[in-house]
Amino acid sequence: MERIIIIGGGVIGLSIGWQLVKAGCEVIIFEKERSGRGASWQAAGLLSPIAEAKYVERVLLELGIKSLRLYPEFVAELEKDCGQNVDFRSEGTLILALNRDDYENLKHIYETQKIFQLNTRWMSGEEAREREPLLSLRVNTAIWGEEDVQIDNRKMVDGLRTAFLNQGGKLNENKGVKGIDIKNGKVKSVKLQNGEQIEGTKFVLAAGCWSAQIQGIPEKWIPPVRPVRGQIIALKMEAPNILNKVLYAPHAYLAPKSDGRLMIGATMEEMGFDTCNTAGGIRDLLQGAWEAVPGVAEMQIMEISAGLRPGSRDNAPVLGETEIENFYLATGHFRKGILLAPVTAREMVKIILNGTKSEILEPFRMIRFIHG
Repeated sequence: MERIIIIGGGVIGLSIGWQLVKAGCEVIIFEKERSGRGASWQAAGLLSPIAEAKYVERVLLELGIKSLRLYPEFVAELEKDCGQNVDFRSEGTLILALNRDDYENLKHIYETQKIFQLNTRWMSGEEAREREPLLSLRVNTAIWGEEDVQIDNRKMVDGLRTAFLNQGGKLNENKGVKGIDIKNGKVKSVKLQNGEQIEGTKFVLAAGCWSAQIQGIPEKWIPPVRPVRGQIIALKMEAPNILNKVLYAPHAYLAPKSDGRLMIGATMEEMGFDTCNTAGGIRDLLQGAWEAVPGVAEMQIMEISAGLRPGSRDNAPVLGETEIENFYLATGHFRKGILLAPVTAREMVKIILNGTKSEILEPFRMIRFIHG
């Protein structure tokens, strides 16, 4: 039996581990803190590849759409294995414009979506308010995308943790990996922060923004992943259904959850491993949300937090095999870890178990940085 060690217990490590243990492998996940409490926890659960489509990121868009289309099956399997609802919601997404500059930017977004033949619709401010009555009268135009949806990321990662354990996976929390030990071109073991050495047959690096800090990786195969801070706010809506759809305002996004939380995010700040919240960051998010939905001013603040997204040099994930025979990379998902979890897990399991190439993941291999 394969003994597969996964370094990192966020949404990516948990998703891969869950699928590997279901395939009959012995799987051990090592997580330096509590699993799923890093970037996976400090997110809004947006599954919005179409809303975030950029012309220069066509390949990443295609990966996001593939993963989005796997979600209904992924969620059904996850809910069966964990025994709980993970709040997968399909009310769609509105991208908003509030002034002339926003309008011009929205036109550019819509033109890009049409080039890619994406299923979106241009609508007036009045039409947008018919869908979400709390929108500001300043909203002059919008793009409606019914395919972009959302999930409760916290319920999702807790569900993944439970499903992984229910299927027989071994989870070691508060046990960080310091490095790997390579002998004769293969990884033999991981060395934990406490000095323990744990042997395995295959090893997966899924440590998010800490991936480049794992010792013992040959220099050219160290993933160029850095932390990008994202501050986020949770407000309490008066009723869970006061807002229903994900809203992309010009300076913030708003994601209503079924339990009554309204998630407002998120900043993007190059501040190293600093997870502090700042007055300026929170002010900007609240201002951006208030411009689109003035009613947020009356809502109670439930939580203010920050997470560290793993951004690569080109802000696309780093996935697949390496020249080290039994060492695999699954990191650098930046702002799309929740979205890309299903496709990452499916394709990485094929690579790890069968040794086959993945056409879908080919553009995201580490080799692009080595030969780039």
